[in-house]
Amino acid sequence: MQLLGRRLRLAVIGGGPGSFIGAMHRQAARLDDRFELVACALSSDPERARSAGLSLGMAPERSYPNGQALIETEAQRADGAEVVAIMTPNDSHFALAILALDHGMDVICDKPMTNTLAEAQALHQKVQDTGLVFCLTHNYTGYPMVRQARAMVQDGQLGEIRLVQVEYVQGGRAKAGPGRRAWKDDPARGGPSLVLADIGTHAHNLLRFMTLLEVAQVAAEVGSIVPDRLTHDYAGAMLRLNNGARGSFWVTQAAAGVENGLRIRISGALGSLEWQQEQPQVLHFKPLDAPAQVRTPNGPGTLPLAARASRIVAGHPEGFHEAFANLYTDAADTIAARRCHQAVDPLSTHFPNASDGLQGLRFVTAALASSQQQGTWTTVEGTTDHV
Repeated sequence: MQLLGRRLRLAVIGGGPGSFIGAMHRQAARLDDRFELVACALSSDPERARSAGLSLGMAPERSYPNGQALIETEAQRADGAEVVAIMTPNDSHFALAILALDHGMDVICDKPMTNTLAEAQALHQKVQDTGLVFCLTHNYTGYPMVRQARAMVQDGQLGEIRLVQVEYVQGGRAKAGPGRRAWKDDPARGGPSLVLADIGTHAHNLLRFMTLLEVAQVAAEVGSIVPDRLTHDYAGAMLRLNNGARGSFWVTQAAAGVENGLRIRISGALGSLEWQQEQPQVLHFKPLDAPAQVRTPNGPGTLPLAARASRIVAGHPEGFHEAFANLYTDAADTIAARRCHQAVDPLSTHFPNASDGLQGLRFVTAALASSQQQGTWTTVEGTTDHV
């Protein structure tokens, strides 16, 4: 509001009736009042798209039958959308993002960035060429204590990182048979590995965000543990990071009874950090030769990057919605500054971007190649290998 004198005009593509992630995006966009929702294309079915748009209060002429029509029409309006949020099935992320960038629109996109490495490389290059903002919603990076961990690592409080253990364990696909979303069971739409695209990219991104390191090599097994399932529901790997640290990686959607068990442990020469998403308010810090400590949002020892992500005073819980909103807020502040040719606040630039999306697809590609070669150590493209 200070820079532009108004909210950014946002259009959303996908995330219509029955979509969990669609509601998250729309609510996140509004939480800090940076965006005004002006247009939508909420379904691939034109009639559903229209009725869903009307139910959100959209004007009939701005409730579009598909994403292409939205982008091309809004680009011609003097009051058209400036930012497009994409939350469609994975196979359409690339085409919609390229089209939006070609029309001068900044992009907020759900993960994974694309289905293939070739598409990720092309989209990354397009972002560099246009100079526009691309935010990839690896929303767990928005939690205050995840950002506190990143800042502590950057500050040297853990010393050199030596070990990392990350896991993302869910039980939503523990039963045999198709999942709730038919497109996810189709490799052409959901990608070559559902578990790696759906939650593996989250775990990989969280490791990179918190440690400021890259996964240089991977020795992986990827497959299915539920009988007669064709899509992947399990991946496990040993990791070598680009500073010589070692790590482990385990993701599955078939652990019966487990809800959303994302957790990470980072061990350095001077101590360790532990965080889990189901208790996001707590970051455990265990320094070498000193008592264990607990860090909480806006509590003692909070560093500026975490303080920016905390809206309320210490002892009051914030959660998934707020973490998601932090990415939208960071992207909005960066977009507004660039549109006004102003310096960007460095604290607003920690949201995942096209480079993170590209590295995620490089990791998926290497993990699949390793698994196909019986777990052979495989180099992840784009990393400096010092192992």
